[in-house]
Amino acid sequence: MAEAASQHLSLPSRLLELCALLGAPRDSLRGLEQVAQKKGVKHLSALDPEVLSIFVPPFIGKEDSQMAGANCGTLGKTRRRSFRKKRERPRPEQWKGLPGLSRVPEPEDVTVPDGVDLLALPQLCFPGGVCVATEPKEDRVHFLVLTDVCGNRTYGVVAQYYRPLHDEYCFYNGTTHREPSRLAVGAAGCFVPYAVCVVSRFPYYNSLKDCLSCLLANLKLCKDFEVDNPIKDFAAKLSLIPSPPPGPLHLVFNMKPLQIVFPARADPESPILDLDLHLPLLCFRPEKVLQILTCFLTEQRIVFFSSDWALLTLVAECFVAYLYPLQWQHTFVPILSDQMLDFIMAPTSFLMGCHLDHFEEVSKEADGLVLINIDHGSITYSKSTDDNVDIPDVPLLAAQTFIQRVQSLQVHHELHAAHLLSSTDLNESQAHRRAWQQKLNCQIQQTTLQLLVSIFRDVKNHLNYEHRVFNSEEFLKTRATGDHQFYKQVLDTYMFHSFLKARLNRRMDAFAQMDLDTQSEEERINGMLVSPRRPTVEKIASRKSSHLQVIHRRMVVSMPNLQDIVMPELAPRNSSLRLTDTTGCTGSSAVLNVTPKSPYTFKIPEIHFPLVSECVQAYYADFVTLLSKAMDFLAPDNSLLLARYFYLRGLVHLMQGQLLNALLDFQNLYKTDIRIFPADLVKRTVESMSAPERVQAEQAPELMRLISEILDKPHEASKLDDHVKNFELPKEYMQLDDFMKRVQESGIVKDASTIQRLFEALTVGQQKQIDPETFKDFYNCWKETEAEAQEVSLPWLVMEHLDKNECVYKLSSSVKTNLGVGKIAMTQKRLFLLTEGRPGYVEISTFRNIEEVRSTSTAFLLKRIPALKIKVASKREVFEANLKTECDLWHLMVKEMWAGKKLADDHKDPQYVQQALTHVLLMDAVVGTLQSPGAIYAASKLSYFDKMRKEVPMALPKTTVETLKHKINPSAGETFPQAVDALLYTPGHLDPAEKVEDAHPKLWCALSDGKVTVFDASSWTIHQHSFKVGTAKVNCMVMADQNQVWIGSDDSVIYIINVHSMSCNKQLTDHCSSVTDLIVQDGQRAPRCSKVYSCSMDGTVLAWNVSTLQVTSRFPLSSGGLTSIRLHGGHLWCCTGNSIMAMTTNGFLCQELKIEEIEENFKDISTSFLAFQLLPEEQLWAACAGRSEVYIWSLKDLAQPLQRVPLKDCSEIICMIRVKKQVWVGSRGLWQGTPRGKIYVIDAETKTVEMELVAHMDTVRTLCSAEDRYVLSGSGREEGKIAIWKGE
Repeated sequence: MAEAASQHLSLPSRLLELCALLGAPRDSLRGLEQVAQKKGVKHLSALDPEVLSIFVPPFIGKEDSQMAGANCGTLGKTRRRSFRKKRERPRPEQWKGLPGLSRVPEPEDVTVPDGVDLLALPQLCFPGGVCVATEPKEDRVHFLVLTDVCGNRTYGVVAQYYRPLHDEYCFYNGTTHREPSRLAVGAAGCFVPYAVCVVSRFPYYNSLKDCLSCLLANLKLCKDFEVDNPIKDFAAKLSLIPSPPPGPLHLVFNMKPLQIVFPARADPESPILDLDLHLPLLCFRPEKVLQILTCFLTEQRIVFFSSDWALLTLVAECFVAYLYPLQWQHTFVPILSDQMLDFIMAPTSFLMGCHLDHFEEVSKEADGLVLINIDHGSITYSKSTDDNVDIPDVPLLAAQTFIQRVQSLQVHHELHAAHLLSSTDLNESQAHRRAWQQKLNCQIQQTTLQLLVSIFRDVKNHLNYEHRVFNSEEFLKTRATGDHQFYKQVLDTYMFHSFLKARLNRRMDAFAQMDLDTQSEEERINGMLVSPRRPTVEKIASRKSSHLQVIHRRMVVSMPNLQDIVMPELAPRNSSLRLTDTTGCTGSSAVLNVTPKSPYTFKIPEIHFPLVSECVQAYYADFVTLLSKAMDFLAPDNSLLLARYFYLRGLVHLMQGQLLNALLDFQNLYKTDIRIFPADLVKRTVESMSAPERVQAEQAPELMRLISEILDKPHEASKLDDHVKNFELPKEYMQLDDFMKRVQESGIVKDASTIQRLFEALTVGQQKQIDPETFKDFYNCWKETEAEAQEVSLPWLVMEHLDKNECVYKLSSSVKTNLGVGKIAMTQKRLFLLTEGRPGYVEISTFRNIEEVRSTSTAFLLKRIPALKIKVASKREVFEANLKTECDLWHLMVKEMWAGKKLADDHKDPQYVQQALTHVLLMDAVVGTLQSPGAIYAASKLSYFDKMRKEVPMALPKTTVETLKHKINPSAGETFPQAVDALLYTPGHLDPAEKVEDAHPKLWCALSDGKVTVFDASSWTIHQHSFKVGTAKVNCMVMADQNQVWIGSDDSVIYIINVHSMSCNKQLTDHCSSVTDLIVQDGQRAPRCSKVYSCSMDGTVLAWNVSTLQVTSRFPLSSGGLTSIRLHGGHLWCCTGNSIMAMTTNGFLCQELKIEEIEENFKDISTSFLAFQLLPEEQLWAACAGRSEVYIWSLKDLAQPLQRVPLKDCSEIICMIRVKKQVWVGSRGLWQGTPRGKIYVIDAETKTVEMELVAHMDTVRTLCSAEDRYVLSGSGREEGKIAIWKGE
């Protein structure tokens, strides 16, 4: 029954939705014949078109319909029968006006696709009307975009061709007639236009144009003019061709005489591009292109004009493509027929297109329109807007760079191909042209994307992801004054609002990827150190060096028309059309030398006619055979291409009614590329299965989980919260929780504990709530200080003494000191005096060298003036400054920075300095807000590190300080610290496929809820901000080969990360419970490695082939509770709660160590094995829950007495690893009576503790080794940091 049902199913992603023949109605032609016979008639009036025939898939004969029966599947949703649209059919033996003529209408219902209006379609196919010509005209094509009420778009390609009004034969509704010869002679000079329109859900403009070109060539050969049958066969072919899935595989179909290529979109998020993107660059100068893009970005009412209907759609679509990933969301009608001109009176934003003949009429009748003349390359505005048009300029630097890059593009194919011989093969010539066009399209996409990144890159700095807030006011303050008008208009658009949603959802689209790829080293470092925004010395220096450019910018930013700007720094426009010489240009200005990878192609089999069930099934069988052969010849590691073959074969299996085979193919997408997994289609497939088919499917282990996920689990996954708020000051009193939310939204600080201290400071001596005025004063004070810091200008003499990444965070008033008169400046590293008069630099001290800070007073006449004294280790003289009213605040600030620096040095953690800076600036803002006698006491609530210095001994044990190299914070920028659940170090290696920075070693850090952050282990800076692998806890990570990192999760899935793209497109779903451990065979990596073992909590062990991602063997452990596995001596050692077992790789038990064999009294104590290690010395080291000892057995005989290594002040052992001849044990313990995360380093030979390291404020949760040179430890959620230790 499944095969029968499939006959009614349409291909889910077929190319064709509808094909129609359109032209003038017969009655109109009869009247035309009479007019044409009159002498002296030269101009014939235009006729109204109508649909003559319509063809809608699926195309099935009556016998097939009867065979299929009533039971049809549901995969195709609203499936429908296909008919020709019947019109009144004249009898062949009688003609007009003769007595006895009988016309019998035979209507047949045709259900057309949503979004296709049959009443409007004739007007769009003949936008200028059906104009009868007096001489033959060339065939021509134009393109349509059709939109339904829900905003879904379909696309039409229309080919027009002319036929003589009378020839030897005429066609009427598929019936041939012999016409009276006297009329044929009278109307011999009349040529009537007809149109064939193909409607598709996909914008295959060039490909469908080629298809229609082949069709018209065949129609002209029809001697009997029976055109319906060729058109129906043509439509049937297209309806059986699937759209290629996103990725590198293009589909090729032989339409005879042309080979038609249907390109795939680059990825699931990208649009299909079957366009020549350089068309606008041939029509407009780069400055005009920028103006038009500005009109799009500001969502104007835009009308394109051209004398060529085809250019209207193509140019409009090119500009829409330039904006990607931003999307035009308003009305989009690139072609308006003569009867539709009143559409331009719409009051909302729109994009429309008209024939150039209507330019004057539109410009006079409509207000507020941007009129773009494609033929002349000009931009004007409709009548009443010439004087007050408000189209702002693109920010100048971005505009200059864009213009230079566009000028360096080679947009003329003739110049590219001048050295080539003429091709004698049409298809070969087209292939060369497509390759050139693909490269040029890629370059143009990169150029326009760079423009968007340049314009909107800093938006991310003003987003609060937790509360989904964008602080537009603060963003505007960071823009140049002359750019404010541009940003104000753009920020208020639907387009930008959708862009914000994507940023807040952390979508890794083309914009985000380019932003990441073009980050500077400073931006990467800033990603690690969350501190208030201040200009660095390097930025101040660059501002000074570019002073002339700044002056030039101020002179030109107010000019209304970008094309009038003179830009002397641009390379002169080459008068030749050859490539501009960009050797003298800066690297950022020259166009990227992008060479896209050559796509793979798959040739679709021939479709045989007549179109009956047997022929269609033969076509599907050939399709499956060709796909299977292609998969057999494919290299196992080419999973990207393999996924596309699986996808296509799954579609064809569905059409064959082989639902189980289809589900197996779709299930394989998990292992090859889950991005193209058709979830909705699979769900409909499962729901359409009969009970016996369902039972058969559930018997297959590969499908059991798939069906369970679709049907048994609630499938209405929570929809992404996509709201966006603009930051607003509060209007009501705030308790702590609301205050915390408001401060985080404002972007001032995110850390919850810091905000809690700020709340205490602002509510000292009063009720624990903050009124709106106080919050407003605090916010304004903070922002004013931030703005003042942006205006700091340091003399060159001063900047020479500072590091390039230092920022001036605080300047005092001009004060008298023992070093002279001037202003005290505070950076994150030092205090210095900015002397008055002739500006100079006098260093006071670095924070590291401060020995004492005191607030005192000095006598001046009859008064005592508050003074600050700082004793410096390297200087005998104590620094003294008469700070007067500022003294108490500076006293607090310097002590806090001193304490923060001391903590940073002791803990090798620069984050303490950044946190101290935040405390200092908050103190300053609190004092400025309260302006009361108690303000200093309130600010002291933020003196957190100074209090720690007084209350808790800060110095760590000497061994810890000497062994600790560095600390990093993967939770930087988060509201709360997050536990480090797993760590993995991957060594660097050179690979031609990688960028230089990708070849660096990396540290992979798994945080709470499936977040993974990647660090560059050569500099310990962020390489990749957190991406998600599910939403459950990550338990383990391993590098399977040089290209893959495998991640095991609590949700029973193994996620596979591509280390080049940092994307997770593959999943292994064979486990049924939490994946607890992963190991690589023999600890070797590619190319020798070919196997990975995984285990899950239910006791299942799987062996995987890394190349094919297939399970090569599996076995279960009856006891369950499997937490970890190790390979040693050819055996697989498995740790469960109650025992450690040595198994063969086939699952046979060799040895077993039970928990009760450690001690007899363990039988009465609830404990279990937590961790174990196997050493080359044939030793088994293990730890148990709730125990503070490490237990050691000899692998030669587990029955021998065990050895114990007690760990002093240890509460519980959590993890352990072997590093050279040492075993590092991570635990929870005590240090000076305080709970801490501790590491014990045990000598493997002497079995004694060599070092006891105070590692973290919280439990040591995970350990990993970096090439046995360093050991890395991750802590629990109280601290959430990673420590890097010397492994000696």
